[in-house]
Amino acid sequence: MSQGIGILGFQGDVSEHIGIIKTIARKHKKNIPVTEIRKKDQLDNVSGLIIPGGESTTMYKLLNLYGIYDEVISRAMDGFPVMGTCAGLIVISKETNDSRVKGMNLIDTTIERNAYGRQIDSFIHEINISGIGEYKAVFIRAPVISDAGSSEILAVYNNKPVMVRKGNILGMTFHPELTNDLRVHEYFLDIVGGEG
Repeated sequence: MSQGIGILGFQGDVSEHIGIIKTIARKHKKNIPVTEIRKKDQLDNVSGLIIPGGESTTMYKLLNLYGIYDEVISRAMDGFPVMGTCAGLIVISKETNDSRVKGMNLIDTTIERNAYGRQIDSFIHEINISGIGEYKAVFIRAPVISDAGSSEILAVYNNKPVMVRKGNILGMTFHPELTNDLRVHEYFLDIVGGEG
């Protein structure tokens, strides 16, 4: 991984994702620079991008305002790895079911927003992730993947996909940055490094 990882820095759990990448770098004694992405040209300096949870309508507006939306699509089509968590998954999906947010169509998923309820309905549940194993997943106002299309389903909860992958694109409805478990981020770093 030559240039490190970008975290879309407009809102959401930005510092938590940065903290996990830094922890992984220390654990593996590797130099993995992390950049908060707020401008299009910053994407030149990273080898992969994490789009965190947050508020998908706000994120969508800011992605377009700063010219990052189309740039991410263009790069992802050329193999640039992207990981979307919760609202980030909504943004990269094919169908958001929200007229305010046009999905990037980077991964063939159809989304139902906030399908598990409000913030008070957030929960932690153990899931089994293909290639990772048992994992305590944190769901906060999580969207539901109602249709995974041609995506590879890596984990399910309640008979619904909660983690999907299509080549260089990885998406999940839960928040891996809110646990001390590094394995989902390590899995993404393997994709970035061409090992996944």
